[in-house]
Amino acid sequence: MSEFWLISAPGDKENLQALERMNRVTSKSNLSYNTKFTIPDFKVGTLDSLVGLSDELAKLDIFAESLIRRMAQSVVEVMEDAKGKVQENLLANGGLKEKMKYLKIDLMSFVTHFEWDMAKYPAKQPLVSVVDTLAKQLAQIETDLKSRTAAYNTLKTNLENLEKKSMGNLFTRTLSDIVSKEDFVLDSEYLITLLVIVPKPSYVQWQKTYESLSDMVVPRSTKLIAEDKEGGLFTVTLFRKVIDDFKTKAKENKFTVREFYYDEKEIKREREEMTRLLSDKKQQYQTSCVALKKGSSTFPDHKVKVTPLGNPDRPAAGQSDRERESEGEGEGPLLRWLKVNFSEAFIAWIHIKALRVFVESVLRYGLPVNFQAVLLRPHKKSCTKRLREVLNSVFRHLDEVAAASILDASVEIPGLQLSNQDYFPYVYFHIDLSLLD
Repeated sequence: MSEFWLISAPGDKENLQALERMNRVTSKSNLSYNTKFTIPDFKVGTLDSLVGLSDELAKLDIFAESLIRRMAQSVVEVMEDAKGKVQENLLANGGLKEKMKYLKIDLMSFVTHFEWDMAKYPAKQPLVSVVDTLAKQLAQIETDLKSRTAAYNTLKTNLENLEKKSMGNLFTRTLSDIVSKEDFVLDSEYLITLLVIVPKPSYVQWQKTYESLSDMVVPRSTKLIAEDKEGGLFTVTLFRKVIDDFKTKAKENKFTVREFYYDEKEIKREREEMTRLLSDKKQQYQTSCVALKKGSSTFPDHKVKVTPLGNPDRPAAGQSDRERESEGEGEGPLLRWLKVNFSEAFIAWIHIKALRVFVESVLRYGLPVNFQAVLLRPHKKSCTKRLREVLNSVFRHLDEVAAASILDASVEIPGLQLSNQDYFPYVYFHIDLSLLD
């Protein structure tokens, strides 16, 4: 399972023995994997300030989890051609010990081996300052995320709009990637070339009748230049002064004249815009380490249904993955930013969890600070109910009313604002790493 239970109990002899008893039962019954969760000693301040911090940390916890989930989803969207590689790019780089900070650390390993980052969040500072640092860091990441994803979504929307124009049938799609200069009579004062959509069953009728649909149609001037499932696109050249008459007669015979006038500059601009958007979009996620395993030489192409433009150039195979923002050769700027800042936000989130355990433990168990935090990872979903029963049994003595209320939902805990299902005799917080669900 990709979830953890972060709990704490008082650090006196009786409760340390209760923790040992919990470890024996959960290990023997194969309910969970347990490990100590080390939290430094912070400057406590007043109990009033801790109550305020408790509320602030609860909100910050929700905000941080929401932020990393949004960032994970952004990675999915940017890596649309390599979605199978998303999870391996959601890492907690730069955490753990100093000597390991350049390694790629998966999220579970980071949580399981959590160590407080004293350099980034000094424990000697007042708790309110540490919380403020975390809040400002996450707020800045969110601001940058909104800006970067907005720019990417605008680019994506513009590209999709152009791609839609190149799809559909001959009645609606753009013709700039179908026609060529040679298909038209240009720069003539008297003659003009029209494009006519003819149903497939009417090809023979068109060939027999188009010259007589109106006066002044140039004989043998028709040519089939494209077709789809429903019909074909034919050219026909005639004198400008009979355009309206020709259109009327064509409509009577179920031939449709497409309103199209060849403009070389406009067609060139549209093609260049498509090429630029394709290039810009791909550059946001293009990366050897995402699309390839080390040593591979094939990339998935970005498929676009625009015939003359074809597929964008494939990137050349690069080097292995880089862990830091200053590196990442071959990665697009948005993907690189998402990877680095997802890691930063995730690490900040787990530090917030640690702070919540500290604050709630002091508020629950009192001063002087003396508690032990433990991280439990349930082995499987079916174990969680039994695991909860074991914890409630082992720590029932910490709060008899709360323990009773778990069994009897009608029992109210005086002064408690939370619903009973969120309150246990021990301090408890949930960590869910299923960020892509």
